[in-house]
Amino acid sequence: MPKKEELHRINQRITSPMIRVVGENVETGIYPLREAIMMAESQGLDLVEISPTANPPVCKILDYKKFLFELKKKQKEIKAKSTKIIVKEIRLGPNTDDHDFEFKLKHAIKFLEEGAKVKVDLLFKGRTIIYKDQGELIMLKFAQELEEYGKVEQLPKLEGKKMMMMIAPKK
Repeated sequence: MPKKEELHRINQRITSPMIRVVGENVETGIYPLREAIMMAESQGLDLVEISPTANPPVCKILDYKKFLFELKKKQKEIKAKSTKIIVKEIRLGPNTDDHDFEFKLKHAIKFLEEGAKVKVDLLFKGRTIIYKDQGELIMLKFAQELEEYGKVEQLPKLEGKKMMMMIAPKK
């Protein structure tokens, strides 16, 4: 099994002959690589290349396993804090019946309560584009019914033969 590429160069894998050494219990300065590795080994720690592009490269004396653990922990925290926005789509027609309207309304309420955004599409097929006023009324009625569950983020907007509206959940 091939070894995966490491995030940082450590100890003997560092290639630069002269390096800037930083860390705790260390006098910051520029040292030859061999001397810096001996300094790290005397403390029972690793020499880790932090900034390979600097001139000279910056290396830090630390416990590499602990450093990687802390790095993973931070990334996990960041991932946990970021929220994923889910968009659910509901389609209507310009002549949507009351029962269908109520059915789709219940679904929209459920989606908003779960914390998802709702994208409401009203599709005009064929010559139904002549009912765009009726379509807009249906969209506004839909938004009004969802008023206590979410707020309208984007009012009904006609693009070609499709009218769209976005509703975000109330926090």
